[in-house]
Amino acid sequence: MNNKYISKVVDFTDPKKNTIYNMTHEEAVEAVRSGNVEAVRKIDGQFSLVSVDGKTIRMARSIGRPIRYFIAKRPGGPELVVAERIDIIFDYLKKEGLDHQFHPSYTRMVPAHYITKIELLGCPDPNPQYERFFKPERNKYSPDDTPILGELYIRTLYEEIKKWLRFRANTGPVGITFSAGVDSGALFLLTYKALRELGESPSRLKAFTLSIDGGGEDLAQAKKFLDDLNLGFFLEVIEADYSTLDWKKTIRVVEDYKPLDIQSATMNLALLQGIRSRYPDWKFMIDGDGGNENLKDYPIEENPELTIRSVLNNLMLYHEGWGVDSIKHSLTYSGGLSRGFMRTYTTGESLGFESFSPYTLPNVIEVSEGIPFTDITNWDHIKLYELKGQIVSDGVKAVTGLTMPIFPKRRFQHGAASAKAFRNHFPEKEIVYRKEFLSSYE
Repeated sequence: MNNKYISKVVDFTDPKKNTIYNMTHEEAVEAVRSGNVEAVRKIDGQFSLVSVDGKTIRMARSIGRPIRYFIAKRPGGPELVVAERIDIIFDYLKKEGLDHQFHPSYTRMVPAHYITKIELLGCPDPNPQYERFFKPERNKYSPDDTPILGELYIRTLYEEIKKWLRFRANTGPVGITFSAGVDSGALFLLTYKALRELGESPSRLKAFTLSIDGGGEDLAQAKKFLDDLNLGFFLEVIEADYSTLDWKKTIRVVEDYKPLDIQSATMNLALLQGIRSRYPDWKFMIDGDGGNENLKDYPIEENPELTIRSVLNNLMLYHEGWGVDSIKHSLTYSGGLSRGFMRTYTTGESLGFESFSPYTLPNVIEVSEGIPFTDITNWDHIKLYELKGQIVSDGVKAVTGLTMPIFPKRRFQHGAASAKAFRNHFPEKEIVYRKEFLSSYE
């Protein structure tokens, strides 16, 4: 008996950050513990859940909630440390005198939409096993009538916003990070309608738009969007100086080094910091992250690894990357938006906001994956890019009765400032960001 391994689990995740509508936290954990994928899929909301059953640990998350873990070695056996962030794990290991075992690349991210099963058996511990609990049916709708698809997609999004307003953000003001692009534009109009339908005052709502050094195209776009609908009084501009932007700080917040994510998160930090400075007690923010992934609206030609066939033939490619069974899947970071959502989650979390991105919810993704993109576009990437605006605007019109202005697509980090200022501030090469990230642990 003296040679028997003892396993230990230290869980730093916070159940209060979950938003689960149809069961208790304990019932949701039990669903994960069972390993039953159908039971986990029935969990309605966004969540990160950890179950411990002897030496068997199962974890599951939606895109909107992170889980990271690290297996430390003690003389008596393995110890699993679970947390939202790498630095929480690192700080714990330092406290326990185990930091000599640590490297950030040794940490692992639980991939969204899978039950991750770990057996703490000793030395060596086996690789985790993954079983998908969310597998939407692709191409299940008819391509004959895109307005119907738009209404189905937007109405599903609308119902998720209403649930959140009723059961989570039921008091206090609600802010939207607002560039007036397709995703944030739709969110604003749907939230505006939902508040009125729920008998709440629309004055709870604000649309926050970032302007760096008085520049950026988003500000003019946001004004025109709201003025065209006679809703201009909802706009609040957050101005910041370029000198205050700090991509190195952003890397420490996000705990990643992908250039586009760090650039976007740097701008989001500036916006949220401006809101926090002006409103010390503000809590609830809505973000449009996930809308591009749902309707596959990224410029394929900017990524030499992608073709339109790889985008349209792979389930949730933009949400999950190439998949947990592929060589290119990162155990440390996961893939796709499962990885990239940290640009939104961590920036809000670091400043005391509770961020909500309804586009990332499984119920919404399930509808978008059912859209027959191939039949509608016939493999034409230009038609694919145009489809998003059509589907969303048709849906918003059907649900709200409002005609939503549509503007050309532009990344958030490019819309808040002039192109010249942007190029002067951010490094081009990923290796620069990667070195800065690793320097935090030297």
